[in-house]
Order: sequence, then C-alpha cells, then structure tokens
Amino acid sequence: MKRNLIGIDIGGTKCAVTYGITDGESIEIVDKLKFDTTNVDDTVANLLETTSVIMQKHSLVPSTTSAIGISCGGPLDSKKGVIMSPPNLPGWDNIPIVEYFEKRFGVKTAVQNDANACALAEWKFGAARGYNNVIFLTFGTGMGSGLILDGKLYAGTNDNAGEVGHIRLEKTGPVGYGKAGSFEGFCSGGGIAQLAHVKVMEKLQMGETVSFCQNMNDINQLTAKIVAEAAGKGDPLAIEIYRECANYLGKALSILIDVLNPEIIVLGSIYCRAQNLIEPAMQEIINCETIVHARKVCKIVPAGLEESIGDYAALSVAANALI
Repeated sequence: MKRNLIGIDIGGTKCAVTYGITDGESIEIVDKLKFDTTNVDDTVANLLETTSVIMQKHSLVPSTTSAIGISCGGPLDSKKGVIMSPPNLPGWDNIPIVEYFEKRFGVKTAVQNDANACALAEWKFGAARGYNNVIFLTFGTGMGSGLILDGKLYAGTNDNAGEVGHIRLEKTGPVGYGKAGSFEGFCSGGGIAQLAHVKVMEKLQMGETVSFCQNMNDINQLTAKIVAEAAGKGDPLAIEIYRECANYLGKALSILIDVLNPEIIVLGSIYCRAQNLIEPAMQEIINCETIVHARKVCKIVPAGLEESIGDYAALSVAANALI
C-alpha cells in the first residue's frame, strides 16, 4: 500500500522538508526543499510554509497525506511533541512543534531526536532491515545512538535512552558530551581531532616531523578527515590515532553487546568512511571482551544509507507514527 509522507529535518544550520512515498519496505524520495536555519520564529514559519508549498506542488491534502515526521536534535519530549532547548538550536525552548503542524495541516505528526530518527531509517530502509534488535550509532560530529528493541523504537522514560556518548570510558581523555574520557570523547569527529592534537604536539615538541601537520600553528586545523587521509597514505601516527579510537569503540560496543544482546549494530558517518582503519582493532577488543554467545549473534556493519541517511530519517519518523 502506497503512502504519502512528509519529513521535516531541523538542523542547527539547515532545515529540509522532504516528500516521500512508501510502498511496503521501500521508499521513494520525490522532492526536497532546503533553507537556512535562522531564529526560532522565522524558522518555524519557514518550515510550515515550505511544507505547504511542497504539498501544494504535489497536490497533497490531509486525506492523502498519511503522516508528518520531524527529526531534530534533543533534548525533546516525543510524547508531548515538544522541542526542549537543543544545544545546536539556541532559543528553541519548549517549542510545541507537533501541535504547530497538526493544527496547520490536520495530519498526524510525530517528532524524534535525530539519532532515533536515523535508527528508524536504517531499520526500515537500510542496513538493519529485517532485524528486531538494533543499535544505531551516529559516530559523526558526536556519538549518539538509537535503539530498536523487540521490533520497536525504545526511547526510554523521557527520551534519554541511547545517550551512550556520555558513558565514561576513562578518568581522563578527550572531552565529549561534557565529560573527559567519555565514549564520545574518544569516538567522534571532535574526539579524533582532540587525540590528534595531543599526539601531534608531542611529536612536534620533540622535533619530529608529521606529514599531515607541518607546525604548531596548524594543530587547531586538524580534523578526523585530515587524519584519515594521512592514515590512508600510510602515515604511522595517523594510523595510531585511528587505532586508539578503534580500541575505545571496541570497549564501548562490548558493553552494549553484553547489556542489550543486539542482532546488529549499525555505525554511521566516520565508520562508513574509515572502516578499514577502525574495524580490525575494534573487532580484536570485542573478541576479547564480550560474552561469546552474545558476540556470535551480533553483526557490526556500516550504515546502509550512508551519507543519505538524513534524507530518510524524518520520513522514517512519519512511517513509524503509523505503526
């Protein structure tokens, strides 16, 4: 059965409104309109108006539109449909976003944080299709996760389930999610950059050369991408940086495997681009740390939707609202 869905992606710098058609386990993205995120009032107005434009363009009315799904950074209250002061959206304080859309369009609307939305996308249309127990890890700028348990999205008591990036793996270390030595500190774009800063500074201060950073003035320009490119060319320091990240990824995944016993773990962003640098050391740790029977039934794979996952996430929130 074909269903028309609208997806709303609210980001810190860009927003998008997407029209998609689902037919069983497949989805077709028909149209997408984007614009810059500005202040809260103007952005909400633009979201509503752009949704109206895309619906009119494709002759969609409430009776032919099954659901609207909204993906947004947390914290938020998915049950009440309220966005609650996300750090990447200044001024978005207790915004009843679901109410705005349902009043304007008369269409069932749901909101989820972006990690949950991406988990739904991979579960419904990506690498985790057909599985009932899924962990999705963003592994991008930060480290968040979405959980599909027993065939349902699990958001927890107040939408804080899956905040794995906050787990402390060491007493000290790179800072992520406001905590030194956290999972996000070691395993994220920002974390890899921090690891690189320290290790490159050590080399430069000892008078050694570093192929991907010529002097102290360039240290603050280091990124996970720069280090990955150097590692791909065989730079031993860059390879060491990614190996350290991979070791901590293995430790954290071992905890998740032992606690949640998933069938599949889907890793986004950085893992998709640098799997060859990360997988061997990560898997070595997992083989040592996890319960054997849990490890044997768990696959670890890169995100199937890869860089397009954002286009599917909000539509997946809409599709999930129909279950």
